[in-house]
Amino acid sequence: MSDFFAQDGTKLAYQRLGDGAPVVCLAGGPMQDSAYLGDLGGLSAHRQLIMLDLRGTGRSATPESAASYRCDRLVDDVDALREHLGLDRMDLLAHSAGANLAALYVGRHPERVSRLALITPSTRAVGITITGDVRRETARLRRDEPWFPAAFAALTAITEEKGTEESWRAIAPFYYGRWDEAARSHQAAGDEQTNSEAAAVFGADGAFDPDATRAALARFEQPVLLLAGEVDLAAPPRTVADFTGLFPNAELAVQPAAGHFPWLDDADRFVATTAAFLG
Repeated sequence: MSDFFAQDGTKLAYQRLGDGAPVVCLAGGPMQDSAYLGDLGGLSAHRQLIMLDLRGTGRSATPESAASYRCDRLVDDVDALREHLGLDRMDLLAHSAGANLAALYVGRHPERVSRLALITPSTRAVGITITGDVRRETARLRRDEPWFPAAFAALTAITEEKGTEESWRAIAPFYYGRWDEAARSHQAAGDEQTNSEAAAVFGADGAFDPDATRAALARFEQPVLLLAGEVDLAAPPRTVADFTGLFPNAELAVQPAAGHFPWLDDADRFVATTAAFLG
């Protein structure tokens, strides 16, 4: 692990995986230790991955002010990392909730991003709403799975705003293309790796201005990849297609049979798609 200091003095940590030109990677969660990304299925064989632990996660320090966990305030941490690495411009990859941070970074510093890859991205920053109908339609693709009846009942309760903590635990299989032992272990580790206090602040009032962000993305002319998992109800392909349309120079890739963590479901396909885009 290496470290650097944010503008407010908070000590932040990152890890380098692999060799080659660097790609700065932003984890989701929100506010989850970047360890859950692993080496993105072997992407580190093609590019050097710079895995940032956002403040309060992983080996990064807890800031003095919890208010600094808000997504728009994390933009300065990403830019401090770029400066620390000595990069005038950087390739940026973000997963899930990290896509919100990436979108805000591009909105504020478009000239500092050369390529942008958004993997099963959250759409909060750009104001795209995922309806319960879309989530249930995506979930029904898994109807032949043995765990489906209980998980779908829990999902229905959540989309009807009747969900409980048990409901959220019950829908975990939907996030993986295969609900096997590896997926169960990954899910359990993720629960331990998330800073719940920070996650609650990440999207607090004032974090996002969707109209301004959409306008900024419409002016961003660098290449963009948005990768969706075919069976991912967290970022359904239809929703990711809408996100793709906000950029003037973006491509959409839908990985067959993949959930929210496509590098776990088919590492070879994920790496081939992502490495080809990043070059």
